[in-house]
Amino acid sequence: MQPNALNALAIALSLAIPGYSLAEPAQVLPNELQQELRRMQASMAQLQARMQELEAQLKTAAPSAAQWGMTPEQARQLGRITVKTEALEEWNESLGYKGLKISGMMDPVYLYSSGQNRAGFQFLNAGDGGEYAIDNGSFGMAMLDFQKELDGGSRWRLTLAPNRGGGGIAIDGKSIIHEASVSLPLGDLQTRLIAGQIPDWSGHEPMQATLNKFITHNLLFDFTIPAVYTGAGLELARGKWLIKGLLANVNSSKRQAGEKTPALVYRIDYAKGEFSGFGLAGLHGRLPNYRASDPSGNPISGQAYDSRDSWAHTLEIDGYFIRGDWTLSGQLGGGMQKRAAISADPLSGELRDSRWWGISTLAAYKLSPKLEALLRADYLNNSRHGGGALGYSFADGRNGLGPAPGGDPERGADRYALALGLRYAWDANTLFKLEYRLDRASLPVFLDLSDGQYRRSNQIFGSSLVLSF
Repeated sequence: MQPNALNALAIALSLAIPGYSLAEPAQVLPNELQQELRRMQASMAQLQARMQELEAQLKTAAPSAAQWGMTPEQARQLGRITVKTEALEEWNESLGYKGLKISGMMDPVYLYSSGQNRAGFQFLNAGDGGEYAIDNGSFGMAMLDFQKELDGGSRWRLTLAPNRGGGGIAIDGKSIIHEASVSLPLGDLQTRLIAGQIPDWSGHEPMQATLNKFITHNLLFDFTIPAVYTGAGLELARGKWLIKGLLANVNSSKRQAGEKTPALVYRIDYAKGEFSGFGLAGLHGRLPNYRASDPSGNPISGQAYDSRDSWAHTLEIDGYFIRGDWTLSGQLGGGMQKRAAISADPLSGELRDSRWWGISTLAAYKLSPKLEALLRADYLNNSRHGGGALGYSFADGRNGLGPAPGGDPERGADRYALALGLRYAWDANTLFKLEYRLDRASLPVFLDLSDGQYRRSNQIFGSSLVLSF
């Protein structure tokens, strides 16, 4: 065999068998090749050592089945569950369920009203001729709420409340829409465009029975603030501050012929902490003038009527404080509307402005973790020009508004109300409520249907079951 062939064979054997060493390298290979072969053998030994080190690290990092506490069958079952969960998430997203929240409530009410000479259950009623009253207000409703948040932060909300919601009470007496609104982020999630039909945000008592401690509402809620807005505006969240404002129709889904000016409505909230805060809300704009007609159909002799909308201004501040078993809240507000007072000028017959102001306070104390005692006191000053509040520009014997029949038409009745109640949390979703309410007036303006006489007071007793999810 030739020397070159022997050299090639020796090199191949050395590469194939890292542990191989030449007994007599000087007799087979030149010195240069011997040195190169030794260097290659040393490199191969280092590579093998590194491979063994990596294999040891992988064995240490990979937990055994015993470390997981799972048998091979359990591991396979976990894999199947993971696949099914991912498929279910994709299915829900394709159906539009992602970011969707559905909630609802009902509050059937049993109510006794001395002035109306009636007692019985009250639930989902369409109102008595569309009339909103202290004994026919925002209670006895069923509500279904759909909220959807999209990936980009946009929000969509539709709240249905037949007859008793904001649309049914304030707009047409039959709408089932309480809220239909959208919220779009503008640059960031703390700056939003809001639009649609939005419930009023004034005062210290919300409309929903799940948020309102009593069954009925305070005098300022009933007679001095709107129910819903239809328009567009902005919502700004800045730390502890929340600011909302709209250009909107008030208690109307569209304006009538000749009505062109929307109202500016706004609310500013400051949350001092989890258990205290205050807010301010206002309204400035042209609203429907309900002095256009008398609900009785019998206008008072010599009084004028005006069907045009007129300027109105309202402003209120409210706050709350929660400490231990105590909850305190209150509201102070006032307002006016042009040409909307109940009594016209006795000499010229010209319509005059209605003006009002009032205060409402509430205190609640938990007698036990489930039982809460309630007290609410209200006052409404409404005597100027025969009286008149927001949407109430006529004498109203059911609510105790306006001058006394046969008395001085220049003097309207001031109103008082005292409510006592109990609220019991049966479980996380169920509330029972009891309420006794005494309404009084400075004049005999409450009509008692039992004998047709006007009195200075009216009594209401109610109980309700509130079930929510």
